[in-house]
Amino acid sequence: MNLFEIENIWIFLVILPMVSFMYSAVGHGGASGYLAMMTLFGFVPETMKPTALLLNLFVAAISFIHYAKDGHFNKKLFITFAVASIPLALLGGMIEVDTSLYKKILAVLLGFAILRILNVFGKESDQIKEVEIWQGLSVGGSIGFFSGLIGIGGGIILSPIILIMKWGKIKEAAAVSALFIWVNSAAGMGGQLISGVRIDPDAFILVGIAVIGGFLGSYLGSKKMNNKGLRYMLACVLATACIKLFFA
Repeated sequence: MNLFEIENIWIFLVILPMVSFMYSAVGHGGASGYLAMMTLFGFVPETMKPTALLLNLFVAAISFIHYAKDGHFNKKLFITFAVASIPLALLGGMIEVDTSLYKKILAVLLGFAILRILNVFGKESDQIKEVEIWQGLSVGGSIGFFSGLIGIGGGIILSPIILIMKWGKIKEAAAVSALFIWVNSAAGMGGQLISGVRIDPDAFILVGIAVIGGFLGSYLGSKKMNNKGLRYMLACVLATACIKLFFA
């Protein structure tokens, strides 16, 4: 991948920190958003998955640090999901998916991302329920496998489930999702490397740009932030990519 040979790459580089900002604000690494952007800007498909996972590792780490520092991390809740997700994310990362099927699955996951960014799953309950072991293993394992398969961390799916099932508060879900994303991204990247995929050096340029938005977004998100305009803008970008992927 020669980054600067991509058409309109400068526009991509401007939008990238905005994407990492909004995702990290809700405790996510942003892989689904990065994949959407790379699709729109015509990145080579072979480089998209490892690049998205690499960006996820850095942005999710920053996001977790901010949310954990403010006391929102629930260790027990995280372990419940992570035990099964890590090995299955590694397995998923080793599997090569048909390009057409890959695009369809990613389009569906982007639908989750749009709903999460717009806070459709943003309501929290005062009555928090305990997660059963079988629930944690099945949810974590399923998300982990598809995360490794597609090249995301899985937080975009996990956090809505935590809120819908009343397993945690909003910021608690964000903190747990951030670390969940990191371990799944690391496992998925491991699977990629084992299968012979190599990280393009230009991807580290994108990391340097994405962490700027990731730092600001997670810092403000772990405190108090409300920026509806930017959320709607990002949702429109993701929706465009979702439609393009689904009908490609």
